[in-house]
Amino acid sequence: MNEAKISGEAKARMFTMLSKYLPENSVHYCFDLWTEHPFHFRVSRERNSKLGDYRYDPRYDDDAISVNHNLNPYSFLITYIHEVAHLITRITNRKRVLPHGREWKANFQKLMLPMLNDLVFPSDILKALTRYMRDPKASTHSDPNLIKVLRTYDTKPAGERCLDEIGEGETFSFKGMVFKKLTTKRTRALCCHVPSGNRYLIPKIAWVHTAITEE
Repeated sequence: MNEAKISGEAKARMFTMLSKYLPENSVHYCFDLWTEHPFHFRVSRERNSKLGDYRYDPRYDDDAISVNHNLNPYSFLITYIHEVAHLITRITNRKRVLPHGREWKANFQKLMLPMLNDLVFPSDILKALTRYMRDPKASTHSDPNLIKVLRTYDTKPAGERCLDEIGEGETFSFKGMVFKKLTTKRTRALCCHVPSGNRYLIPKIAWVHTAITEE
């Protein structure tokens, strides 16, 4: 997408979209990132496997970024900048580099730095995020402290609890199936599928139903 080809209507639409999903004091900054290096932007449906996505189509020299619609404003901001860092990494490196290698980390850290203040993030997120940004990983889910703090700002689904809040031995329902929580690992919990006895690793941040009666 060429900046010269962006219409005033497209700019207004992008600004309105960002205003809907981002913390108020981050909107202008994120809008400026888009106008400096324009890309196709889409707010996506919820995806269990990822929070956001960056794609480059060399046939049309087009960049595209998507972010899940169900993220709270702070998670949305982190994910948005995470994906923009991929775009900047592509632009600034002629040779192929690792998706989350040192080049991406440096760009992510540089882009996030202006946002690391208490005008954008609450103090609890800011503390965990600042620590995470010293060596950011491919996903915020790799940092249990950061994801736990971010999760407190999610809109909690009615009648559900976070799996991390459930004790070992408790039974719960997840995606229509009944499980028993066995042990807790770093970012996931080992759970037993009650009818079959099969064992699965389920993210500790998953929302689950706990009002379950075993048959």
